[in-house]
Order: sequence, then structure tokens, then C-alpha cells
Amino acid sequence: MIDDSKPIFMQIAELIENDIISGVLAEEAQVPSTNEFAVFYRINPATAAKGINRLVEDGLLYKKRGIGMFVTQGAPTRPREKRREKFQQQFIAPLTAEASNLGIGIDELVAMIRTGSEA
Repeated sequence: MIDDSKPIFMQIAELIENDIISGVLAEEAQVPSTNEFAVFYRINPATAAKGINRLVEDGLLYKKRGIGMFVTQGAPTRPREKRREKFQQQFIAPLTAEASNLGIGIDELVAMIRTGSEA
């Protein structure tokens, strides 16, 4: 799963964030340790720690001293909102702009999307 497309620590953070959003890691669930990530992905534990610390800074994880890292209450909401905004900017805005250029109205566009999602 780890590739060269972006820094490894960012990929670790995204993997954990994806698990939080999807519910694989529930609120108050313990996150695998940096050593577990290091062994599983064959990376330096400091790299894994950097990814985890990024999520601590974002308020998605917190540390219980001597026990490990845990998912904060309400954690799935923040990244989901951030990703929705990014989705709007990256996909919806260009889609609606191009639809407008082609003379496709909103109702027709919605119908096209529905048809596409059924396929």
C-alpha cells in the first residue's frame, strides 16, 4: 500500500484517517503503535511516528501516557468535512462548469450521474 507518490509519513496518516472515516477505527479505539506500523510496512518507526503525530496535531488522535494513541471523540467529522470541501473544489466545480459549457442543465446532469452510478 505504501508507494513513492508522496512522503511515507503522509501515507501513514492517510491510512489511519481513512480507517477513522470508514469506522474501522471507532472513537476511543486504540491505534496501532509506531512499531507495529514500522514492522508491517517495513519503515522506520520515526516515520510512522511522524504520521501519527500529524493526526495528533489535527486533533484526530490523543495519547494516553504509557498506553498508546487513541481516536478522539468526534474524529470522523473533521476529516470528512475537509474531504467534502476538497471534493467540491476538485470534482463538482469543474463538472458543473463543463456541464454549463455543454448546455447540460442540472436535472440532466443529475440524471447522468444517476445513470453512471447504476452501471
